[in-house]
Amino acid sequence: MARYIGPVCRLCRREGAKLYLKGDKCYSDKCAFTKRSYAPGQHGQARKKVSEYGIQLREKQKARRSYGILERQFHAYFEKADRQKGITGENLLVLLERRLDNVVYRLGFAVSRTQARQLVRHGHFTVNGRRVDIPSYLIKPGDVIQVHEASKESPLVKQIFEAIGHKTAPMWLEVSAEDMSGKVVRYPSRDEIDTPIQEHLIVELYSR
Repeated sequence: MARYIGPVCRLCRREGAKLYLKGDKCYSDKCAFTKRSYAPGQHGQARKKVSEYGIQLREKQKARRSYGILERQFHAYFEKADRQKGITGENLLVLLERRLDNVVYRLGFAVSRTQARQLVRHGHFTVNGRRVDIPSYLIKPGDVIQVHEASKESPLVKQIFEAIGHKTAPMWLEVSAEDMSGKVVRYPSRDEIDTPIQEHLIVELYSR
């Protein structure tokens, strides 16, 4: 699966918001967005008039980059959300939250979604006892995500779980640090998704 491999701090500056793509660094003084909150490039500090379409496009890009998804896959999520009952924008965010790499990140088993994606791709996690190495795998209520037995001695995995006590999982997830596992209690509600996205702008963009 293709993915963006360029400088990620540049993406935060482009979107004008912290997307927390580099884990703990985003909370420190070393954060590039904290130092330079304007857009990258020669004309990044110039004042520009943004059209309605431009505002909608930036919101879509912000959502796509926050979850580490390329355009074609993101559009497929939107079409799936549009076919579901309920509010399309909220359905879209719930689908993105249900991705296995995002759930691993939300459980605190990775410092960023990028690291979570890598850990999943390398087969470090199981879902209901079966190894799953597909980051886009959609979880459902009752699923149990656990570190694979062979990965529990990995230095990186041990380091992550030593710091897990400093993080709090959202209410729709349950974490067991002792077992290196987590359980999906239910789907998240809109107010439990803290990603700074105005989903109605994405719906308006794709409805053009």
